[in-house]
Amino acid sequence: MAWKGIVGRSFTPESFETYCETLTWSAWRPKFIVLHNTGAPSLAQRPQGFTRTHIANLEAYYRDDRKWSAGPHLFVDDKQIWVFTPLTVSGVHSPSWNSIALGLEMLGDYDKDAFDKGRGAAVRDNAVAAMAALSAVLGLAPAGMKLHREDPATTHACPGKNVRKWDVIQRVQDKILEEAGEHSLAEHHP
Repeated sequence: MAWKGIVGRSFTPESFETYCETLTWSAWRPKFIVLHNTGAPSLAQRPQGFTRTHIANLEAYYRDDRKWSAGPHLFVDDKQIWVFTPLTVSGVHSPSWNSIALGLEMLGDYDKDAFDKGRGAAVRDNAVAAMAALSAVLGLAPAGMKLHREDPATTHACPGKNVRKWDVIQRVQDKILEEAGEHSLAEHHP
């Protein structure tokens, strides 16, 4: 299968939302988001988060070593949101759900790394912002989000025991409501 290419651009949560609003999902439309963690590299192995070189290395890994047609859609660290596989085409990240879901990889090993403080909480917050933007643009219900470990064809505990699904869903729902409120205020008070 031909390599689908990568976007290879990083965004702040705010600029990611703007970017998503420019996209058109016509050939492929995801039904939900699958949350992953990298495990390796861990937060300690990427003290500055992902760099352009790391993203290029990931592209070579998925395309040349694994011989996959794509990789996950997003790589999120404590500083930014990287768009990897174009959001408007299916990716490769979860065996049962590649054709119907977006894949979001969070930097860290959340069996060991904290997800509620420090850099892990910053990764979580950027992932929540990305999921909120995608859910709002695509009309996805945040409660439909799945953890990779829920895939029946998966054997490992990704994204780690410290990631609590309902906490993430609540944070995504809260972020969507917060954003909707800010947009509503801006419309009423130019």
